[in-house]
Amino acid sequence: MYLTSLTLSHFRSHKRAVIEVDHRPVAIWGPNGAGKTNLIEAVSLFSPGRGLRRASALEMARRPESLGWKISGDLVGVGGAHEVSFVSEGGAARQVRIDDKPASQVALGRLARAVWLIPSMDRLWIEGADGRRRFLDRLALSFFPDHAQVSLEYEKAMRERNRLLKDAVRDAHWYAALESRMAEAGAAIHLNRRATVARIAQAQAGAETQFPVAALELIQLDGEMPEAAEDLRTALAEGRGRDLQAGRTLIGPHRSDLLGHFAAKGVPAAECSTGEQKALLISLILSNARALAEDVGEPPILLLDEVAAHLDAGRRAALFDEICALGAQAWMTGTGPELFAELGDRAQALEVTEDDFVSVVSKA
Repeated sequence: MYLTSLTLSHFRSHKRAVIEVDHRPVAIWGPNGAGKTNLIEAVSLFSPGRGLRRASALEMARRPESLGWKISGDLVGVGGAHEVSFVSEGGAARQVRIDDKPASQVALGRLARAVWLIPSMDRLWIEGADGRRRFLDRLALSFFPDHAQVSLEYEKAMRERNRLLKDAVRDAHWYAALESRMAEAGAAIHLNRRATVARIAQAQAGAETQFPVAALELIQLDGEMPEAAEDLRTALAEGRGRDLQAGRTLIGPHRSDLLGHFAAKGVPAAECSTGEQKALLISLILSNARALAEDVGEPPILLLDEVAAHLDAGRRAALFDEICALGAQAWMTGTGPELFAELGDRAQALEVTEDDFVSVVSKA
């Protein structure tokens, strides 16, 4: 799947940008602050979820002159070509349209998939579990288009239950319906995550790659995670006393963590060097893309922000070779064209500059 056109209006730093591309990788280069990452953030919205920065619609609007924005593009994906657009007015949540008809995030997920690697992920293995859960959920969402919806349902029900716990409400009738919703959604989340870890492992096992295998393990921070919805419902009910003392819910998929290991060395990812941790992340993203290419019939769109700057020439060449072998349209950013020299004519180049604070995008 790939974009053939992308038009931005009052999105982030771009007052207006019109881009036409083909199926090949896209090398985006220009000075810091020109809006390179803003371009690939716009592309990330063609997959369900909050985008690669997890920003609100209001935060994406160009300031100071606009409170609204629009993104549109022609997408070649599952089932053919489609016109996809996103509009936000007055800071409201973005509205999705596919072929000029209103569409849901789930419908968007069935049409298009995008996976990404951005600099903020570089500390994934050494920071808190929240970031690793989000990373795993992005992988899961690429395989299961409804994963975001069940996650939203779980979070909403848990917030309401936590409010009861903080208010020291003890009436069981207030909890029963919320715990039922949490159990159904929580079991689905856990099942999707486990299937995703297994699918990534399968994709890594059969791959010819220059990047190290990252062995993943899904664990529970407190005790065991009940796998069946009925068992999770029972555990929530039985744990109310403990949860009342803590003022929050202490069991469920929000208490999971993702561990990674450098498989060949048997070393936890958190203890690897910075370069090794980056290589493990690249390996996971490529494995995710390979698995989707096999399952869906075509690779996802790849978004790689500043990835080339942190790799030596040999690793850059290996990454570009694997992307091209996969046949993926990868949108990659960097400060100069020399970072993409190993791609040659296998890619198309876009130069992004600033002219009186209006970004200009042109074919290089």
